[in-house]
Amino acid sequence: MNRPTRRLAVGVMICFGLLALMSTWVQVLAADDYRLDPRNARFNLAQSGKERGLILSADGVVLARSDPDPDTPGTYVRVYPEGEAFTHVVGYASLLFGENGLERIYSADLRSRRDLTISDLIAVILGRDLRPDNLQITLDAQLQRTALAALDGQAGSVVALNPQTGEILAMVSFPSFDPALLLGPDAAERWQELVDDPARPLADRTTRELYPPGSTFKVIVTGAALQSGVAGPETTFPDPAEFQLPGSDSTISNFDGDVCNDGASVTLQQAFVRSCNTTFANLAIQVGAVEIGGVANAFGFNNPIESPWTIATSNFPTSQLSDDQAALGQSGIGERDVRATPLQMALVAAGVANDGVVMNPYLVERIFNADGVDQEMAEQSPLRTALAPATAEVLTQLMERVVTSGTGRRAAVPGQRVAGKTGTASGPGGQPHAWFIGFAPVENPTIALAVLVEAGGNVGETATGGGVAAPIAAEVFAEWLNR
Repeated sequence: MNRPTRRLAVGVMICFGLLALMSTWVQVLAADDYRLDPRNARFNLAQSGKERGLILSADGVVLARSDPDPDTPGTYVRVYPEGEAFTHVVGYASLLFGENGLERIYSADLRSRRDLTISDLIAVILGRDLRPDNLQITLDAQLQRTALAALDGQAGSVVALNPQTGEILAMVSFPSFDPALLLGPDAAERWQELVDDPARPLADRTTRELYPPGSTFKVIVTGAALQSGVAGPETTFPDPAEFQLPGSDSTISNFDGDVCNDGASVTLQQAFVRSCNTTFANLAIQVGAVEIGGVANAFGFNNPIESPWTIATSNFPTSQLSDDQAALGQSGIGERDVRATPLQMALVAAGVANDGVVMNPYLVERIFNADGVDQEMAEQSPLRTALAPATAEVLTQLMERVVTSGTGRRAAVPGQRVAGKTGTASGPGGQPHAWFIGFAPVENPTIALAVLVEAGGNVGETATGGGVAAPIAAEVFAEWLNR
């Protein structure tokens, strides 16, 4: 055999070898990835009538189940008994639109494995159970319903956590939709209506939408001031009606356009309780972008939160603000380029409540098989330490004063000690976003939350965090604390 022929033969053999390797990879090693891909119409069709496992709330309420289809024996119909209340968390499993939410993330656990695939046949040989597993999540069904009702049809979200463990107790995004709409014969038409709806019912406002946090960000600025020693609760500041931003023609005013205290001086405690913009723009410049950014980062800003579901990264642009004092002053009141998800601001409240330690948020408490035996349990773990315990204690005292005698009085719950911070942030067309973050009971916090009402809700351009978001927080607190 001459040299050219030998080279050709070797080349052909290498190609056949590569083809064999690729075939093995596609048909064996990557088979499940291709088969389970939501774009695989054949798999979706095959699974549409399969039994899927239960999804239960923390208090045992069925959020998703598979019922036998009376019209087609041997097949199942997916049912979502709680309708729109849990849609953005539980998601859906649809023939036309694939899977979303927990239905997608835990599809491999929830689906029946009676498919006669190679992996399922191996599972049979090894004696494994082919019936679907089930999920029990951390959301409390009644608290979730209460949060949805408290929003009263206003666009926004409520996120509540146990600050000591990180378990998410409620996570509501509204507008929402009933996932059953995507399972019926007119699913394609209903989907298009949801896509075209200007209210954006498909948007998950709890974890995937970013908003200026407004004055709720003053919790972080105050934490940085206390931790760095720049200021304490009794530190005094000038009390002008307008604060002149350095190197700029722009000024910052308080919400009502008046002075914060007597026009001469104001303490940090008074400014925090009354949410004075002039003081906090000044304070942010004194503390500096690096110190504020360090505390913000410790709470979770600028860092992706590791989670099986998608969470947008909240942002405090430290490097951009280091050389721009005017922008830093605006950022000190939660405006300019500062952005956060409601989940992130709930974590800020939870971190203060938990002596400065921010716990990893989680949604799934356990995965258990058809016989009720646990297959996997959640593990609680700290995310970061944002504040020293002494700093968290001072912040707690300030936040309690906000509710007892400041802008957050409408978040109060009779017989309970509540701590919080209101926020009113710039929104579309001059319609401000209304915020409240807080926790309770102060002496032993078991719930921390964030409430966001988009674009002033039913109130519109006159909305404030204290007037719109705080009452919603009070209803959620009361449901949890007064059981």
